[in-house]
This record gives sequence, structure tokens and C-alpha cells, in this order.
Amino acid sequence: MPLISIIIPTYNRALLLKEAIDSVLSQTFQNFELIIIDDGSTDNTKNICKEHQSIRYIYQNNQGVSAARNKGIALASAKFIAFLDSDDLWLPMKLEKQLKFFSNNPQTLITQTNEKWLRDGKIISQKKHHQKKSENIFERSLASCLISPSTIMVRKKIFEEVGLFDERLPACEDYDLWLRITYKYSVPLIKDELTIKRAGHLNQLSETPCLDKYRIESIKKLLNNPDLTTEQKEIAKQVLAKKYQIYEQGCQKRGKNINIRNL
Repeated sequence: MPLISIIIPTYNRALLLKEAIDSVLSQTFQNFELIIIDDGSTDNTKNICKEHQSIRYIYQNNQGVSAARNKGIALASAKFIAFLDSDDLWLPMKLEKQLKFFSNNPQTLITQTNEKWLRDGKIISQKKHHQKKSENIFERSLASCLISPSTIMVRKKIFEEVGLFDERLPACEDYDLWLRITYKYSVPLIKDELTIKRAGHLNQLSETPCLDKYRIESIKKLLNNPDLTTEQKEIAKQVLAKKYQIYEQGCQKRGKNINIRNL
């Protein structure tokens, strides 16, 4: 029985995917299963995956990254789950160090690592508001997405409590999930840069226009959660008002008239 289920969702990224797979197979900890959910690729993705007999390759018609990750979660047989986006990479000790943290902190449900950002092969600096903090990050997570899927490891049982990725969201699906986790749980940070996030290529969801529209949807949904404290609700409402303002200004710049309260 594997201890970790690694889930890679992918769509038409065969060359990048090959490098992501290699970074998984080079891990110092090897008791894992690797599940690749091909979300309707039309390139060489299937052949890349078939080069390795150890890979569990699943093809589905294009449904989006949330559906692909959720499919992987449903198929996962291990008690720990780690996600790797197909355009990202892991350094060799990523899994080993996270497992050691869980072993030393058995009540922890989720951890993340620091990451290095690359664009065109060159390291790029992270702005201050992107820099990761440890433990209780709910308030900062409302303002911007502070967790990258490729950096985390979670106990599978957390999804039974907070739910899966929202398949209705074409983007910011991770932001939505992190809010449902961070309002209740701390997210300890392993300070080592064990994940490499690569930017500057096609089909990145982070480049989707009007991202604040989906963040607004996520915060509105969160506010319906009766378990939020009074203080958390007030903070969420304040951030929601700012998101409305940012989205409205963006629409005006693009010549679109929209009633933001109908979002």
C-alpha cells in the first residue's frame, strides 16, 4: 500500500509533463503511487505517460483542472495526497521532508513548502504579498492566493470535511479550497524551497482574465458557512467589498458595464 498518492492533472503539456514526472520519480522517498489525469489532451501526453509502467494514467474528456484533481482524489489509495501541476517541478527531498513533518506533528492535516519561481529558466523574485507565512493564514489568504497546489501535502481525510475542488470555477479553484481549509486549520510551512513553479508558457490558469470574479464567488460562498466566527465573517466582508471594487474598475477599463452585485 503506498503511503502517498501523487496526482498530476494535465492538458496538452506533454513536454513539460515529462519533466514533472521525472521530478517525481527522482524523489528520495519512493513509497508512492503516481496518478496522472489527462483532461482531454490532444498532444503526445498519453505516450509520455506510457513510457513508465508505474504510472496510473487516466484519460477523461476535457472537464477542467478541478474535475481532474477530484478524479485523482477519488482514485487515491494512500492516506496522504500530494498534487503536482504538470508545469511545475519538485526537488528530490520534497516528499521526504513533508512526511517527516507529519510524523513529528501527527495532528497536522496539511503542510506546504516554500517555492522557487522561474520564468524562461531564470529565477524571478516574489513580491512581498506572495511570500509564504506559516500557520494561521486565513486573513492573508482572503486577499490573495498564498498556497500553490504543487507545494502541499494533505491527509486525504481533510476532503471529507471541507469538500473537493469546486468544478464550477474555471479558475481560482485552489483559492476557493484554501479558504475552506484556512478558516479552520493552520497550514504549517516547510521553509525549504522544495517546489519549482514555472511561468511564461501557454495555458496557465493564473493568466485567466477577470480572476477576481471567481474570488468574489468563493468569498460569497464562504460567507454562507455557519462555522465562521463573527470576526472571520467581518474580515471576509471587508475583503469582498475590495474585490467588488477591483473587479468593477477592471470592467470599466475594458468598456464593460456590469452590475457587480449580480455576480
